[in-house]
Amino acid sequence: MPVRSRATDIAGLFLFAALCLGIGALGGAVTAGSVDSWYPTLVKPSFNPPNWVFGPVWTALYLLMAVAAWRVWRAVDWDRARGPIALFALQLAINLGWSVAFFGLRGIGLALIVILALDLAVLATALQFRRIDRAAALLLLPYLAWIAFATALNLALWRLN
Repeated sequence: MPVRSRATDIAGLFLFAALCLGIGALGGAVTAGSVDSWYPTLVKPSFNPPNWVFGPVWTALYLLMAVAAWRVWRAVDWDRARGPIALFALQLAINLGWSVAFFGLRGIGLALIVILALDLAVLATALQFRRIDRAAALLLLPYLAWIAFATALNLALWRLN
């Protein structure tokens, strides 16, 4: 583990949390306009959760992601962490891209393609994180499970609408 001060470690954790929650806030801003207007008009499958579930779940997942990335960042030197952290950043960008595709562009089919890419990117990130810190990879499993569920939901919405 690289030698860093406690203050640097804490600052790193806060930066990862700010990054993840910031992406979540951007996604929420994109989503807000369609949640009250377009989304209620869609035919939903029986397993569609109520809207109030999404905020708390995503907040928890973004915090778990932040801790996972932070653990990788602090476990090894930057040369070894760079690739996995870049993959982590890529999956965050794809995550935001899903909100833009689904709610911003109202493209259910496009969003399905994006979320399939997200599934693969998160799996690849977890596998890369596992090479450095097993706990970091495990922290991504709830996220992977949620987006697998979201993929099934997106597919059902595409088929029904």
